[in-house]
Amino acid sequence: MSEPAGEEMKRSTRDRGALRDRLRDWLAGTLPEVSGIEVSEISSPSSTGMSSETLLFDARWSEAGERGGGSFVARLQPDPADTPVFPVYDMEVQFRTLRLVAEHSKVPVPAARWLELDPKALGAAFFVMDRVAGRVPPDVMPYTFDSWLSQATRAEQRRLQDATVATLAELHAIDVASEETSFLEFDLPGDTPLRRHVENQRRYYEWARADRRHPVIERAFSWLEENWPEEVGETVVSWGDSRIGNILFDGFAPAAVLDWEMAALGPRELDLGWLCFMHLFFDDIARQTGLPGMPHFLRPEDVAATYAERTGSAPDDLRFYDVYAALRHAIIMTRVSERRIHFGEAEWPEDVDEVIPHRAVLERMLDGEDPRRAV
Repeated sequence: MSEPAGEEMKRSTRDRGALRDRLRDWLAGTLPEVSGIEVSEISSPSSTGMSSETLLFDARWSEAGERGGGSFVARLQPDPADTPVFPVYDMEVQFRTLRLVAEHSKVPVPAARWLELDPKALGAAFFVMDRVAGRVPPDVMPYTFDSWLSQATRAEQRRLQDATVATLAELHAIDVASEETSFLEFDLPGDTPLRRHVENQRRYYEWARADRRHPVIERAFSWLEENWPEEVGETVVSWGDSRIGNILFDGFAPAAVLDWEMAALGPRELDLGWLCFMHLFFDDIARQTGLPGMPHFLRPEDVAATYAERTGSAPDDLRFYDVYAALRHAIIMTRVSERRIHFGEAEWPEDVDEVIPHRAVLERMLDGEDPRRAV
């Protein structure tokens, strides 16, 4: 999940000091064999993410006469009063997904330590995982501006691109038939996982729009029906928010894959389309400001070729999934705007579609144009 370029947004009204005390008390109850628990000041990442509340902290304790502990990350359900981006935050599903991926693939994910569903502890359900060192392509300012990634050589950028695609290929190799993955399926009408995935997005839009209507989003839903793939590939575990801003990199290799709140079952192209579109989103912002951007990076044809080489399966109809990704992100951006308005940072424009930063890109897609062609 990204936020508007260059705009660091308010994410929470929770008191960090109170959270620190409650977290220390919760650890004491969770780890009765240890003593002398100390919890550092709590911070949150500032360069990426704005959906679930993320708390970064260190904890130290004594066990059997020796000092131990570590660096951790807690992911909390957002406070309903803070206008969450999504209607549901199922922390158990995220926790189980991390465990599933860790146990049945070589995809690097943080070790999922503890799950707490009782809101009495911190005021909301949450889970704790190990904190992994690494660097992230930032959202604020976008990595397509002046970042460590945009300053890297073309060869280094391609290494990162190929390593990211290889990570998706590894994730998609998890055998959904033999492993317990039904918890990732949407319990919604539809005869295929893709149909149920789109139905979930329709319901998300109806929830997010409140009493508004967004013509470009509704036009995009119609486009999906008119251009539905003739064949839908095999079902895989889909990361959901498959963008490089959700990966910690060691050099140019993934060290940890983060943010699994959009995980589901679906065709492999869901992740490939989202990966390519989200780069287009940030690259378009860079080019609108007169910067050269990174038009050579994460192009659908290159991603598809690398994925096919890694898996032996050529992705189908990436154009459909490119548009679908743009549609999904458009809904998210309307809710992000609702959140900004809630915190007094913006007002609704007369043309409500103006809050969708990539509106022009989506309209070009719906008109049959390739928004990357002019680059």
